[in-house]
Order: sequence, then structure tokens, then C-alpha cells
Amino acid sequence: MKSFRPPRTILSANGALLAGLAVLGGLALGGCRGGGRTESSPSPHASPAAVAAADDRPVILFVGTSLTAGLGLDPSEAYPGLVQEKIDAAGLRYRVVNAGVSGETSAGARRRMGWLLRQRVAVLVVETGANDGLRGQDPEATRENIQAILDEAKRQQPPPRLVLAAMEALPNYGEDYRRRFRAIYPELARANGATLVPFLLDGVAGEARLNQPDGIHPTAEGHALVAATVWNSLRPVLASGLGMTGS
Repeated sequence: MKSFRPPRTILSANGALLAGLAVLGGLALGGCRGGGRTESSPSPHASPAAVAAADDRPVILFVGTSLTAGLGLDPSEAYPGLVQEKIDAAGLRYRVVNAGVSGETSAGARRRMGWLLRQRVAVLVVETGANDGLRGQDPEATRENIQAILDEAKRQQPPPRLVLAAMEALPNYGEDYRRRFRAIYPELARANGATLVPFLLDGVAGEARLNQPDGIHPTAEGHALVAATVWNSLRPVLASGLGMTGS
């Protein structure tokens, strides 16, 4: 399969954020190179409840694309694994489960939620929509899928605390599309009482040294920065809840 090459006009755009949006264009390609399940992800054969029985720490479930799956890296180098290290260092008693799947759209994530939520989840972190934007999907459909994911989570008793990672659409579809897509995340976060991660790839997208040779997926160093971005939003959520064993 040929490597994804973002349009030159995107790569030459001014500003790290605009230039970095090219990285989103290849997220779906990850699905062509294998699955995104990591060591901390649920086994395709084991029940989530059975997996949880071996470790009774409250679960932080990360649902996402190849960015969450850590495509091309050791599972320990992907940002959810690095967040686990930060949790442990902070003395917070939680267990990270990485349920990222390369190439997944918000519709795919929506279909998986019933199975994933068979285990009790204390915090749900949702990173989805980038592949929707790549395909030019109607932002309202993406919004509907993410809302359905959050609704499914809120039916769990007790419901998990919610964290939503914002994504950006490529400039190719025009400013109106980008504006509508960008609005999905803060609006859904407000409507559902979720904590917003402003932009998952802040400081990483468009930075060649922080991305793998495909120019798409973050390196281990890039994932370290993504983990720091997520941690800035996630730590207050964890520190205000249960499962805390120290300061």
C-alpha cells in the first residue's frame, strides 16, 4: 500500500495547528497495517468482566483511533500507557485500558461501546472523529455518534466520568466544514458535563521530529507530549474522585 502523503498546501500552511492537520489525514490508513489492540486492551476472546477480575482498580477506558492504539510503537510507548505511569507516580489508584482501534470512525466506536462497557468503567476517555473528518462525513453524523457513545456510558450505574478529546478536520473541505467539525467537541463536552481535552495533538501535529516516517503517527517522543496534554485535563478529574491513595 502506498504511503499517505498530505497535500503540499496543507504542509506549507502557517501555524503549527494548521500545518499539523495533515497528520489527521492518515489515521484511517492504520487499519491497513494491523489492529490497534495493546497489552492493556480487552482480549477479543475474554470478557471485560473476566479481565477486570484480575485487577480491582477502577478502570479508565480509552476509546480511540490509531492515535490511542499507538500504531507503530510498543504498547508501553502509546500515550495511554504513559498516562498510566503518571497515574502511578501521582499515587492514584486507577487502571488504564487501551481500547484504541486503528482506522476506526465514530460509528465504529459507537458499535463497540456495549461490549466495552460490560466492565465497570470509572472514567471514559473518548478520542474519535478524526477519520470521519478525513472522509468528509457530515459533522452532524459525527456529533450524533459521539453523543450516542456518551449516552451509552451514562446508562452505566454508577456512570463514569467523561473526558472528550477534541480533534480537527483537514482544511480541504473548506472553512465552514472545519468550523462545524471543530464545534462538535466543546459543545458536546458542555452538554454532557464532560472534561474537554482542547486538541489531542497540540504541539505534535505537523512537527516532523515528533512523527514517524509516515508523517502521520506520533513517535514515542510525540506520544509523551500527547500524554502530557491528556494528563493536564485528566488529572483533576481523577484527583477529585475515588481511587486516590496519595497526593
